Amino acid sequence: MPSPRTSGTRHLLGALAASLALVTASAGAGSASAPEPVSAAGPTASAGLREVMFVGNNWDGTADVIASRGDFHRIGRLNVIPDKEQRLREIRLNPIRLAYFLGVRSGPGEGHDQFVDDMYATPDGSSMVVSRPSFADVVSLDLRTGRINWRFPVAGYRSDHMAVSPDGSTVAVSASTANTVHVLDIATGRELGSFKTGDKPHENVFTSDGLLWNMSIGEVTTALDAPWLDWSKGDRKITVVDARTFRTVRVIDMRDRLDAFGRGDLSDAVRPLVFTPDEKKVYFQVSFLNGFLEYDVDSDRVTRLKNLPGNPATDPDRTTWVNDSRHHGLSISPDGAKLCVAGTMDDYVTVVDRETLTEGPLVPASKPYWATVSGDGRSCVISESGTDRVTAVDFATGRRVASVDVGDHPQRVRLARVPADWTGPAAG
Repeated sequence: MPSPRTSGTRHLLGALAASLALVTASAGAGSASAPEPVSAAGPTASAGLREVMFVGNNWDGTADVIASRGDFHRIGRLNVIPDKEQRLREIRLNPIRLAYFLGVRSGPGEGHDQFVDDMYATPDGSSMVVSRPSFADVVSLDLRTGRINWRFPVAGYRSDHMAVSPDGSTVAVSASTANTVHVLDIATGRELGSFKTGDKPHENVFTSDGLLWNMSIGEVTTALDAPWLDWSKGDRKITVVDARTFRTVRVIDMRDRLDAFGRGDLSDAVRPLVFTPDEKKVYFQVSFLNGFLEYDVDSDRVTRLKNLPGNPATDPDRTTWVNDSRHHGLSISPDGAKLCVAGTMDDYVTVVDRETLTEGPLVPASKPYWATVSGDGRSCVISESGTDRVTAVDFATGRRVASVDVGDHPQRVRLARVPADWTGPAAG
């Protein structure tokens, strides 16, 4: 795998792709259409379901299914691009789509196609719903057969992070080049609504009060990374909408909040974030920061900053950091006492006490790109995209407890439920 720390050419290509985006978007970016029916809906899951974790292997177009606790062993694997040749033919016949496809490869893909970003299971455990950035779509895959149930092309030319509603019935997906979030029926792929965001919508989070939060991160593939060029990154903000009507109820511009906190030097591009169990506080990462910030929802203020150690081996040249990330991946223990931080460009993961903001051991990890929580709540689970494995770190001790090999460049890791007897799609 090419080292992101020596990939200056990638950033130049990313800048060219971003320039092309600005030109072609005004000429009419592609719009979303109704889901394409591909086959009949998958069979109802067997009576018993088991809890697992989905691991999206972004560069090889597969998703591994692993145990959600214990040794996190691999249970099976699903090909999430069974229609690859059909999609590639369509892209090659459309010059604008081809330009964006190559832009995704040279920019956020670090020289690779991005075949899986995010994935969730349907409530009955029969299907996996996957966003596929390079194909600018969302598909539902039958877990028994591996066939596509439905496909939804998003607006524009790239799909990104998703989120599932608390009841599991709807899925929200960011259409990053169209500054739009689509909300779909998870069973049918029918669009229930959409809303506009800031530039390059990224993370989505549903909250228990019936709201949906979207964080836009702006342009992250250009080489204009000096602090004084931060204005060139675009309109970055948090858009909060009613999860039923999709009407905007609140817009949070972290630029103003960071300035008031006395940190006008920090980027306002909000990356991964987590809520405390009572949803009163938010912890979030921003571009270029080795650490995270605390935001009080009720008072609408940034209240604390935690700087984490830098790795002496990390190249100080910000243009070499993957998609403007320094740290990318954050989770919180079920009791809200501990935070788990993926130090992406610093090659470690650490558990932080939320009350004191004291970090634990720096556990070596190769380009950790995401952090979530195990099924039993005892461990932080990270994807090590640099060594193609998933690693669990104990919240109580801050020590590594398990690792398992997965596919090429794992990113998102999500809890899910599948049929109890599932081991992979049937052959044939």
